Amino acid sequence: MSRNKQLYALRGAVQCLNEAVDIEKWVSALYRELLAKNSLNEADVVSVIFSVTQDLDLLNPCAALRRAGWARELALFATQEPSAQDGLPRVIRILMHCYLNEGATLRHVYCNGAEVLRPDRKG
Repeated sequence: MSRNKQLYALRGAVQCLNEAVDIEKWVSALYRELLAKNSLNEADVVSVIFSVTQDLDLLNPCAALRRAGWARELALFATQEPSAQDGLPRVIRILMHCYLNEGATLRHVYCNGAEVLRPDRKG
């Protein structure tokens, strides 16, 4: 018997260097980890929104994800994170809208230094 799917939003963040290769590496790792931890097929992803701190300006995370071979047919969007006093630098955040089985336990991913942002939401 197949379970019904429901729309969910997954969260995550990663800290990286302001280098194109590092941005591509960590955005791709964050995306892959969200898929893996949630047993999610890319076909069930609806859209992805990234926010980026002002100090990361060498590569748009949408372009980084596509360059890594992911999200070829997905709606991707990136915006600049509002600056905040004492905010964590060099951070890319992700909000992924996807379909998972109804009642799924969501596994959020915070990695490479971004774990301090939301220790309560680590998956």
